[in-house]
Amino acid sequence: MLSLQEISDRMEIQDLMVRYAHAVDTAQWELLDEIFTPDAHIDYSAMGGAAGGLTETKRFLAAMLPNFPAFQHMIGNSAIALDGDTATARTMCHNPMVVSGGEGPPSLMLCGLWYLDTFVRLDGTWRIKTRLEEKSYVFVAPAAPGTT
Repeated sequence: MLSLQEISDRMEIQDLMVRYAHAVDTAQWELLDEIFTPDAHIDYSAMGGAAGGLTETKRFLAAMLPNFPAFQHMIGNSAIALDGDTATARTMCHNPMVVSGGEGPPSLMLCGLWYLDTFVRLDGTWRIKTRLEEKSYVFVAPAAPGTT
């Protein structure tokens, strides 16, 4: 049976991951300072992205995401393991992204991945210390003929 503290910790960690998705999907890069530790290491390289610290990650996201007219991060199925003031999790992410078609119609890129995270509790607040993406799939669905 889970203790009230374990239930609270799991809910706080799940909320942290939702806040991450919200911050990225709304381009509020400053919110990432409240989600990651200052010395966090974030590795998006499995899906073709950058790897580095928080500053580099914010710079990468701010430069890369405006190339996509629309995108969403949908997360779920988190397997969280608690150990006092540290935790790990493997969380599924489905990330559909609209890819501009230039002069033609856009296409839809479907990205499936897992976030492999380590968390620490700092001053009573959970933060992500490391994030590693693990690729599941990428599929680009072309636009239907005659769409714009």
